[in-house]
Amino acid sequence: MLVLKRKVGEAILINTDSGDKIEIKISEISDGRVKLGLDAPKTVSILRKEVVEEATLENKMATQNISIDKDKLKDLLNNK
Repeated sequence: MLVLKRKVGEAILINTDSGDKIEIKISEISDGRVKLGLDAPKTVSILRKEVVEEATLENKMATQNISIDKDKLKDLLNNK
């Protein structure tokens, strides 16, 4: 992991292998929080990590709570 120190108004540029350029700018620092501005092409997906992790956990939990009656499933498939 690369760790950089930046001040308000400073930015970090990321150049991808596909030629996309992503700029991350520090727009505000207050009360222990940092406000970032992200400038990237619309083709680049930018997601908050905690949202992705929560969705992944919910998806895993949803698939674990499914009980399937194999005999009923076979009947349904054979009737088509």
